[in-house]
Amino acid sequence: MARFALDQLDTLRTIVDEGTFEAAARRLHVTQSAVSQRIKQLERAAGQVLLRRTTPVTTTDAGDVLLRHARQVDLLTSDALARLGGGGLEGGDGADRASDDPVPTTLPIAVNADSTATWFLDALAAVPPTVPVVFDLRRADQQHTAELLRSGDVLAAVTATREPVQGCSSEPLGVMRYRAVASPGFVERWLGGGPDGLGRTGATSSGATSGAGSTPDASDHGKLDRAPMVVFDRTDDLQHDFVRRLTGREPLAPRHHVPASADFARAVVLGLGWGMLPEAQAGPELDAGRLVELAAADPVDVPLFWQRWTLASPLLDAVTDAVRATARHALHP
Repeated sequence: MARFALDQLDTLRTIVDEGTFEAAARRLHVTQSAVSQRIKQLERAAGQVLLRRTTPVTTTDAGDVLLRHARQVDLLTSDALARLGGGGLEGGDGADRASDDPVPTTLPIAVNADSTATWFLDALAAVPPTVPVVFDLRRADQQHTAELLRSGDVLAAVTATREPVQGCSSEPLGVMRYRAVASPGFVERWLGGGPDGLGRTGATSSGATSGAGSTPDASDHGKLDRAPMVVFDRTDDLQHDFVRRLTGREPLAPRHHVPASADFARAVVLGLGWGMLPEAQAGPELDAGRLVELAAADPVDVPLFWQRWTLASPLLDAVTDAVRATARHALHP
């Protein structure tokens, strides 16, 4: 049976995290030749090619398997060292810590930009300071974060996928509610002075699954076809879903791409286009009159889930507890 050396697994993980063999060599304080040799030995033991020599380096399917294994080994080692050192996860007030602080473990987590901008950093800040961890956040749309779990790139993720990835557990965090908003000047210019015609008559605030109410008339279609929208990136379907629900057809409007959460919100406030903003971002701007809602009865609700590896780890448990507690207050039930 093949045995995988720890330095080889660590090298594989470092190459993927750093993106190139050269950067991994600098991180590991070895020569690039040594890095290449370790990967050759690991591929020989696995009997398969593990890395695609692209820029950045990517893993093959076999590489995904060993990358997950490498991260598991790294996490388990960190947990063991924290316990042996008397600090880290076991010393609640830090009084019985060793004189040297434990080396923190890098914990890669996939999270969507809107969660990072509104509540997720609060969760990370709530992790006890005695937990030896630093975070490597990988931004991805909530519909796509689960893919990073499957590949082994991350150990946990905020995702819109309820079904757990193989080897992971999944628990509901709550619902992030989005509001369709625009600046008053934008509404005046593009929507005929008021947004009321966009909403469904008799609709309720039941979120993304609501379908009650009458269908908007043809004039609504024309308004939305002409009015520019702001989208986060080419995987952002929130605005498109909103238009489909309201009009029953595909959106035709021109669109701005603004791939940063704070900049996205700023673009909407400045009147570049209309967009879907999380309530936490839209609320202050609505209260101040800098934004107006386009369809108050038709928010879009996105259920969020926390998926993490089922590996028994005090470090992962501590982060999970903080995420769970923060989400309970920040998200809708």
